[in-house]
Amino acid sequence: MANKIPRVSVREQEPAVRATNFEEVCYGYNAEEAQLEATRCLNCKNPRCVAACPVNINIPAFIQKVAEGDLSAASAIIAEDSSLPSICGRVCPQETQCEGSCILGIKGEPVAIGKLERFVGDWSLENECKSCVEITPNGKKVAVIGSGPSGLACASDLAKMGYEVTVFEALHKLGGVLVYGIPEFRLPKEKIVAREIDDVRRLGVKFETDVIVGRTITIDSLLNEEGFSAVFIGSGAGLPRFMGIEGENLNGVVSANEFLTRANLMRAYDDEYDTPIYVGKRVVVVGGGNVAMDAVRTAKRLGAEATIIYRRSEAELPARREEVHHAKEEGIEFKMLTNPIRVLGDEKGWVTALSCVEMELGEPDESGRRSPVVKEGSDFTVECDVVIMALGTSPNPLLKSTTKGLETNRRGCIVADEMGVTSREGVFAGGDAVTGAATVILAMGAGRKAAKAIDEYIKSK
Repeated sequence: MANKIPRVSVREQEPAVRATNFEEVCYGYNAEEAQLEATRCLNCKNPRCVAACPVNINIPAFIQKVAEGDLSAASAIIAEDSSLPSICGRVCPQETQCEGSCILGIKGEPVAIGKLERFVGDWSLENECKSCVEITPNGKKVAVIGSGPSGLACASDLAKMGYEVTVFEALHKLGGVLVYGIPEFRLPKEKIVAREIDDVRRLGVKFETDVIVGRTITIDSLLNEEGFSAVFIGSGAGLPRFMGIEGENLNGVVSANEFLTRANLMRAYDDEYDTPIYVGKRVVVVGGGNVAMDAVRTAKRLGAEATIIYRRSEAELPARREEVHHAKEEGIEFKMLTNPIRVLGDEKGWVTALSCVEMELGEPDESGRRSPVVKEGSDFTVECDVVIMALGTSPNPLLKSTTKGLETNRRGCIVADEMGVTSREGVFAGGDAVTGAATVILAMGAGRKAAKAIDEYIKSK
């Protein structure tokens, strides 16, 4: 029986070695390992994994082709629904989506769907597999704001439908959060991200960098003057949040967004790049999500003693289990049930310590998680040189302030329905700009839904 075969483990760098470099942690499967793991799939008649995938990849079909050794066919099957398989295979939270729904996981370990997708994606890049989609231009133009995962997914689907798509990116590099937010040791930029974006470009999608929509151009001008029939907003959520506690204006307090942008997009870890980044001897990262794990593991690689401070227990950590496991292996210290109340500094205005209190879990909050409550008389300090706030992000308010009729909610997120339809006619939105900070694959799913809605909208006019 296929389900009696143990899950094939994935080779990784040794923790003590990888904690000192920015090379990719996971080596991925080789052909033999991938084929063996693929034989574990039961090829269910009603595959729950497909329904749990935000972009609805035909998972059993591509895995069957891997088991048969037909990687070209496996690549073609994935390409029907995803333009970024090498990226998704690395950063998607498969454990709560496709793999979390795998029937083998009920009594054992699920099929390693993410690692197999990564294997096929990487094989496609190495063998320069080109899209065989026949595209018939329809003469209509669509603008996409942001070259992150939602924008790339929307642009890909629209291009396949025949639209002339132009993606406007505010930064000088394409990829959005894929290049500025996720570290090299989790997602190689030139080897993977740039090459998968090239695949999108081959569909006919045009890219313009250094364009800040709301300043360089506006959504109104795109629709009214530049001849675009619709606009998709996939600009993400890059505005960092802070705690509002005393001392947050001291030198050495930074957002995870800025810290990771300097390290990833501006390659501060590379001696060949003259990008300032300061970690001192001790770094504390406040937060418990994937961004917090990325920041603390980056600080460790830059030579600092690195600590996570989180106000709930480990069971409530929102980060992927794999990232927490890797962080612990690399020597990251975790201080759970701890909450900062003040940042302390010296007479020159530099951080010296973080004043904290111990917490205990009380009644569940609106999300169902137990609310942390301060334990009286539990004040203590954690010495540090840098404090990185990884408390989430919200969308930049620039688009709202420069676009007529575009509704946002109290968190600054664009209001849109399930298909990405906003309050402004001809304007659609998806990904973190709508939901707040979420995952790459959820953003891609939103981009694909919006592409369908845009196509229906334009055809109805």
